[in-house]
Amino acid sequence: MKKNLLHRVIIIAVVTLLGLWVVIGPRHRPALADFTPAGINKTLRENIRLGLDLRGGSQLVMQVQVQDYLKRLTEETSRGVQDAAREQGYDVKEVRPEADGGGYRVVLVANDPSKVSEIRDNLPNRATGFDPSIWSAAVSGNTLTWEMSDAAKTSLGTRATEDALKIIDTRINALGVAEPTLQTHGPTSAHQILLQMPGIDDPERIKQLLKSESRLELMKVVGPGNPSPIQTYPTEEAARQSLGGTVPSNRRVLAYDERDEPTAAGTTAPPKTGEPTAWVVVETPAVVDGSELRSADASSNNPAGGPDDAYQINFTLKPSGAQKFGAWTAANVGAYMAVVLNDRVQSAPYIKSQITDSGQISGNFTRDSANDLALTLRSGALPARIVYLEERTVGPSLGADSIRSGVTASLVGLALVVLTMLVYYRWSGLNAVIALLLNTLLTLAALILFDAALTLPGIAGIILGIGMAVDSNVLIFERIREELATGKTVASAIDAGFDRAFVTIIDTHVTTIVSSLFLFVFGTGPIRGFAVTLVLGLLANLFTAVYVSRTIFLWELSRKQGRAETLSI
Repeated sequence: MKKNLLHRVIIIAVVTLLGLWVVIGPRHRPALADFTPAGINKTLRENIRLGLDLRGGSQLVMQVQVQDYLKRLTEETSRGVQDAAREQGYDVKEVRPEADGGGYRVVLVANDPSKVSEIRDNLPNRATGFDPSIWSAAVSGNTLTWEMSDAAKTSLGTRATEDALKIIDTRINALGVAEPTLQTHGPTSAHQILLQMPGIDDPERIKQLLKSESRLELMKVVGPGNPSPIQTYPTEEAARQSLGGTVPSNRRVLAYDERDEPTAAGTTAPPKTGEPTAWVVVETPAVVDGSELRSADASSNNPAGGPDDAYQINFTLKPSGAQKFGAWTAANVGAYMAVVLNDRVQSAPYIKSQITDSGQISGNFTRDSANDLALTLRSGALPARIVYLEERTVGPSLGADSIRSGVTASLVGLALVVLTMLVYYRWSGLNAVIALLLNTLLTLAALILFDAALTLPGIAGIILGIGMAVDSNVLIFERIREELATGKTVASAIDAGFDRAFVTIIDTHVTTIVSSLFLFVFGTGPIRGFAVTLVLGLLANLFTAVYVSRTIFLWELSRKQGRAETLSI
């Protein structure tokens, strides 16, 4: 018995010491100052990762506007079908995209009804960007309609949300936000994303950066080239009229943000109103687009790089894009090239000579705006715009109040439980108190090891875990009392009490853990925090309430040479 007891004591001592080191041990070379009250408090703050509600910060719930993505895909497919029809020589009256009531269609009207079946069979293989798995064809007279299937809408919507999540993750990491939480939110069909940023109490710049689109296109401006001025129009309608009133599929009318030349250091750029001052006509499709971008960086016109200087964005292209761009610029020396960002022309330099793998977006950018734009270009274009459904900001002081309230509630609850156990079970209650304290220590250590954030609901989970731990001790102690009442010896009563209570303890713990797993899988952030701490507390309790508590009783019997006639319980 003594050998078995020694093994138990060694295991408990090792587990306890490891738990203590995980919780209060510094993550650097330890010094004496680390084990003073101030040092331990500092280490605890470093080791225990606090959630948003305790640390303070911002939470954003955003939604990907999937309908915009599907509409743009429909428009691009429509242009591809129109170009293919013209290249194949089909007599087509019109090709138009339709997006209404959740339906997305490409409608082709042929002048010759006898050719509709041939067009249906041949054109999808010729049209750029046409994916037959997305569209189902239907013929009615001289009209051919390709409609996006429901399965395709679901699949494309899910993919757009996942792509947006990756891009947002890239932008957040580039900003250096510490320990963000980024995940999908709600049902899949909602296309929502949850972002939690501990320590960020002013999320406005981040909000603007996250929702910023970054679709870069390099396109040829229609009109006379250098040395003639670039051909601009005062209104969008005037630009349309220059094309005969109808914009053909190989042309686009875009707003032109006429930026002044970069300002000298110390001067202030005139504010932009956001309204276009001119319009230009460009050729489509683009020569190259943002998918061919390799890098983008902001730089100052002034080598000293003062904060008030005008900034520009220098970008380089991937080899495939550089090859296309080089061939195009060599053939268009003297023409104007539009640098198009999110369907607006940011600048329109003329081509002096062949350009291969680099370009520049110039104008009166500030340092922050240039850095933000370069970051969004590097991270890639969002598949669709995002809107913010919810914003919640928790100040650091409110988080500190939550910590104080949660810790106070935990300590008061623990103190009352300790007092009750000592009064009701006398010295055996001390056994339960030791198990409770070790349970709390191991739960915190497990939180740290799994890098789980401690939230306010998580503190509630710890408190509930304490209650479950007490319940386990009560079951064991009451069972021992019943065995003693039947006249059994103390040793036999302890063995029978633990053995018969064990099945009930396992049953209650397993059912609670299963319920907690459902909360974790289907719940949101706060609910998941509650589930995590509760499960960790229950698993720790199986060790403390059964193994540790029984070891203490065995030690008591060993101390009395196994001849204990009574038990303080």
